[in-house]
Amino acid sequence: MQSPRLNFVNCMSPAGIHRMAYREWGDPGNGQVLLCVHGLSRNSNDFDEVARAMAAEYRVVCPDIVGRGASDFLTNAVGYVVPQYVSDIMTLLARVQPQSVDWLGTSMGGLIALAFSAVVAGKEAAIAAGDNTALPVTTGLSLRKLILNDVGPAIELASIERIAEYVGVPLQFDTFEDAVVHMKTNAASFGPLSDEQWETFTKAVIVKKGRVWTQHYDLAIAQAFASLKDEKMLKAGEAMLWRAFESLQCPILLLRGERSDLLSQTTAEQMQARNKNLQLIQIPQTGHAPSLLPQSQVQAVRRFLLSPMG
Repeated sequence: MQSPRLNFVNCMSPAGIHRMAYREWGDPGNGQVLLCVHGLSRNSNDFDEVARAMAAEYRVVCPDIVGRGASDFLTNAVGYVVPQYVSDIMTLLARVQPQSVDWLGTSMGGLIALAFSAVVAGKEAAIAAGDNTALPVTTGLSLRKLILNDVGPAIELASIERIAEYVGVPLQFDTFEDAVVHMKTNAASFGPLSDEQWETFTKAVIVKKGRVWTQHYDLAIAQAFASLKDEKMLKAGEAMLWRAFESLQCPILLLRGERSDLLSQTTAEQMQARNKNLQLIQIPQTGHAPSLLPQSQVQAVRRFLLSPMG
């Protein structure tokens, strides 16, 4: 069975330098890159099934966003915000040097994609206007295809409040089996999974530290996330994300858990109406967010990525 290569890239924040880990599958010389970016408290291991399915056609690059997985933790929690994540992705792409980028983003990973697209579009507009100052290393690099996994420009406040209740709470288990039992109950929204898939899902984010099993992310990410409960700030961010979404020219696949409390049916329908490049697939018996472990979900991703361009 194919295994990924673990690499690191140095990134900058106002606090200094931090290392971002990324797992890479497929031919390292392949210029066609599939960038897979995980959700708030998850990491790059979430995309193992997708990566195995796509590694023959793509160089699949799966970062651990800072504060998660094998990446460094920030010394100042205020850095756990989307602008920092976008900056880190820019640095990663400068290292990877892709010829084209397709993006698969789960939850937070999808929001990073929209913000990234807005930055690239803004720089391209500046170039067109004759402003060649402070250009990013990714100048002219637009997304070829985009998959948004259960996320859109509008995020339900009730979902933010639900996530905020648990994301900063430490977990400790005496055995890995205890952790799996916990996940089956407390992460049931990710959809119906087999026992083996629940073990895979748990193994992605629960690691052994000393004698106990615990989260594989910095609990301090909860501090920055809590600011999203400010409804005024949430609406301001939403307006920016809608502008970024509406400006996307690439094919878009939206995966929505039919029971999702983060991406409402109303928002999904608005997304279809406001960008004609979007197609929607509803994932039955699933909330936020589809795990991308069942083969039906993996094959939906594969069909979209390999379908001919308009």
